[in-house]
Amino acid sequence: MRRIIYTTNAIEALNSKLRRAVRTRGHFPSDDAAMKLLYLVLNHAAEEWKRPPREWFEAKTQFAVVFGERFVSQ
Repeated sequence: MRRIIYTTNAIEALNSKLRRAVRTRGHFPSDDAAMKLLYLVLNHAAEEWKRPPREWFEAKTQFAVVFGERFVSQ
């Protein structure tokens, strides 16, 4: 359970993706080109947010055991 709670830091992951995209491109011919790249990276990241985290299944079973009736699985 700890791993799923403490290693999921969405803000840092998003910042990392944006920095990586800008760093690999180097420089841009215009501000619009940079904005377009960031827009595309954010769209791709938004699609990934719809997926559950990799370790969620294991954490979900642990939550069900520990919290019993209070944990409602979806």
